[in-house]
Amino acid sequence: MNLPQQLARHLREVHFGENWTDVTIREHVSDITWQQATAKISSLNTIAALVYHINYYVKAVLRVLRDEPLNAKDANSFNHPAVDSPEDWERLLQESWTDAEDLAQLVEQLPESKLGETFVEEKYGSYYRNIQGVIEHAHYHLGQIVLLKKLLSQPAEASVTQSVH
Repeated sequence: MNLPQQLARHLREVHFGENWTDVTIREHVSDITWQQATAKISSLNTIAALVYHINYYVKAVLRVLRDEPLNAKDANSFNHPAVDSPEDWERLLQESWTDAEDLAQLVEQLPESKLGETFVEEKYGSYYRNIQGVIEHAHYHLGQIVLLKKLLSQPAEASVTQSVH
């Protein structure tokens, strides 16, 4: 298996399963209702916002691999469409799964030599850096999703505690 195929595999694994950490996005959001996905806990991001945010960068790299312009701004990466129904939540998830798989398919078809090339502009680094970056980024925010899900499953009085020193 060459490096682009390995990267595609890791991208699929963080989204769909069988990765080294045995924790996946689909597994942890599959039983979350749209109300839970949009529930606000203190100043933390919602699960819906994190799912959108993860996919925002997947989609950005996907566009570049489709020979489209890079059109992503960090300031917009949490500006998700409203999730006001089960259908909205399902649409957000399905878009995430489709984009992740589409990106994985394009990555595995890349010639290995492409990974060292500049990704759009020098300031963004290489193709490898950006592909590996979206995988690492997904793992990072997956950890937040797991913690938010645990907080949401606790009784209300247990979810807010104060530390006394």
